[in-house]
Amino acid sequence: MDVLIIGGGPAGLSAAEVASAAGLAVVVAEAKPSLTRKFLMAGKSGLNLTKDDPAFADAYPGGAWLRPYLEAFGPDAVQDWARGLGQEVFTGSSGRVFPTAMKGSPLLRAWLARLQAQGVEARTRWRWTGWEDGAHLFDTPEGPARITPRATVFACGGASWARLGADGAWTAPFDAAGIARHPFEPSNMGFDVAWSPHMARWSGQPVKAVALHAGAQVVRGEFVVTATGIEGSAVYALSRAIYAGAPLVLDLAPDRSVEVLADALARPRGKATMTSHLRKAAKVEGIHAALLREAGPLPADPAALAARIKSCAVAITGARPMDEAISVAGGVRAAALTPDLMLKSHPGTFCAGEMLDWDAPTGGYLLTACFATGRAAGQGVVRYLA
Repeated sequence: MDVLIIGGGPAGLSAAEVASAAGLAVVVAEAKPSLTRKFLMAGKSGLNLTKDDPAFADAYPGGAWLRPYLEAFGPDAVQDWARGLGQEVFTGSSGRVFPTAMKGSPLLRAWLARLQAQGVEARTRWRWTGWEDGAHLFDTPEGPARITPRATVFACGGASWARLGADGAWTAPFDAAGIARHPFEPSNMGFDVAWSPHMARWSGQPVKAVALHAGAQVVRGEFVVTATGIEGSAVYALSRAIYAGAPLVLDLAPDRSVEVLADALARPRGKATMTSHLRKAAKVEGIHAALLREAGPLPADPAALAARIKSCAVAITGARPMDEAISVAGGVRAAALTPDLMLKSHPGTFCAGEMLDWDAPTGGYLLTACFATGRAAGQGVVRYLA
């Protein structure tokens, strides 16, 4: 073979597509029984391919080094690529881009058919275990194997969703070889909260029309109360700040000022209960009222109660385990790579996808960067072998 690609996710298949289109003989080795398991799981609720955002490349925390790859294959290119596979796309109100079919399986079938037509061979249940005298070692259904390709692309993923293949097992051989990387940390994850018993009835319920504050960051959106804490897109957007220790505070009435709320709450409530008064005067009810009470006894003073509504603390006790995170931060450092994503210490060996040192927000950023770095590594392989 000319090119061995270790990892059959979006980054690995992107590298395979580019290298095989250049006429190279490509083999994709995947540890799991089938390819792109995480891709398919993400697509079950609507495959968010990318985001129509003019400042797309600016959204990655500390990811300025990714810009050349994202400019070469960004949101517009991702959409054109999907259409080229016969999958129309549409852009939602938030700018997120989805296949019209919503699911990932039709797109994947078309993609795999193209790769097969270009001669790409897939070997599943092939788990990479390290290097020995320049050869790659694998555990396979037929027993141990040694492979010595002309070039290699690692696209092994991060360290979340191990059941789908991204278990971080590749890090031990990389560390033994002295390849510089930042340790993995969870990203886009939920958090634990020691809810009192009265919150049990709200488990699984969405919290909408709120603003979340963590440090200097503010996000308007929604999240979900779970039995053990909080999850959801607005929480994921603040996860790095919360993980770093910033307190999480909710504004339960983001469209009303504290003065307006205080005036409304100061009106006589007569025989009405506090629950009724909050609902009528401040429009705080249901799960919003439950969160307000969870933050402590309600102040009797209208101004203090209004301030509580505008700044309702959530007592985070810890982050959910990394294996539950949507993605991870950390990975092979940019300084260890050439601009073609080749390891400086291992000529002919390239890296791509989530195993690289970057952190993507949710909303199509993760998948687009996997496509972009996979294609860049594939192009690097073509140039290297030429």
